[in-house]
Amino acid sequence: MYLVVRGVGILTLIRFDALRGRSLRESLSAWDGEWMLAIAEHGYAGVPFDLTDARGIHTADTALAFFPGYPYLVRAVASLPLISPYGAAVGINLLLGCVAAVGVARLGELCVRAMRGRSPIVPGPDATGPGRIDTARVGLFLVALFAATPMSVVLNMAYTETLFCTLSVWALVGVLRRQWVLAGICAALVGTVRPTAVVVIGVVMLAVLIDRFGPGGERRRADDGSTWQSVVPWIAFVISPVGYLGYLGYVWSQTGSPTGWFAVQTEGWDTRFDGGVAAFNFVNDMLVNSDGLVPVAVSWIIVITLVLIAVAVWARLPWPVLVYGILVVASIVLSSGLMMSRPRLLLPAFVLLVPAAIGLARCRPRAGIALLIPIVIGSSWFGAYMLTVYPHAM
Repeated sequence: MYLVVRGVGILTLIRFDALRGRSLRESLSAWDGEWMLAIAEHGYAGVPFDLTDARGIHTADTALAFFPGYPYLVRAVASLPLISPYGAAVGINLLLGCVAAVGVARLGELCVRAMRGRSPIVPGPDATGPGRIDTARVGLFLVALFAATPMSVVLNMAYTETLFCTLSVWALVGVLRRQWVLAGICAALVGTVRPTAVVVIGVVMLAVLIDRFGPGGERRRADDGSTWQSVVPWIAFVISPVGYLGYLGYVWSQTGSPTGWFAVQTEGWDTRFDGGVAAFNFVNDMLVNSDGLVPVAVSWIIVITLVLIAVAVWARLPWPVLVYGILVVASIVLSSGLMMSRPRLLLPAFVLLVPAAIGLARCRPRAGIALLIPIVIGSSWFGAYMLTVYPHAM
């Protein structure tokens, strides 16, 4: 399902590239992809000076704005014979996308099971006939929606989204299954990928505390059959922030400031917490005054994402999934920066599409697929248009 949907997106991009006189390689390595490949090939200190921040400036610290997890993974793979950094970047994301898709399917199934009998859109476990929901079908539809989000083309680019989504979704699966080693390792690794990882880390650590001390915690502690079983959650708790704090510590050592990374990001890309003022002003202005397709589309994507939060709360998604989705959206919508990049940055909040996947799964199979087709086509067109036509998409 994932490969089919993304295949449609790539074929559409190839057609756009041909009509615009571009190459597929140029599109898949554009914007931040150039930074990722440069860091992979030359390291932080050797990034070419023609790569600059949003102000057109390159300093010794500019490259530190990009977390090392993805470019260094590309570097490791590219060290193998006959593999270039670009080939490694694209190949890694192709494989990681498949791993993410399996995790997304599992997450969809787990959400339905957790919601049975307590959600207005999921009937109880004893439901039969038309009221019964096929959990596997929900997982597949969630995979299709994940692969067809508005800027899902970035999943095939030399960007961090695929690695971030892979680790995030498996961390959530680990939490819902109480597989703490899985959750802790994924949280620790995702902390090296993007600053938004703090959301995943927070959810895992909070889940451990609730599991140990929340409702039923005393019974679970009593049921632990060995010292190891009682210690594992705390291992996950301790290792979760290691990757994130480790990189911030590295930037501290390079810049001489404990807030060095935040300074580089703020000064270079004007990304700062503003309580949503920039997003509100952008949406309000674009929906009222803009005659451009992209600004209006981006504004509606932001608005619809906020509506999805309300639906997810009403549908009573499992709290780790709900909290993760809300905090990812909050970290994007409540900060300033380039608004046109919001569809890409909001992609990791795909978990808010679980109610939509449940709705599609409750349709007849042909009806569900018929509803999915225009979503896939629209996503493919939008991603290709943003990469090849619009000049400030990422």
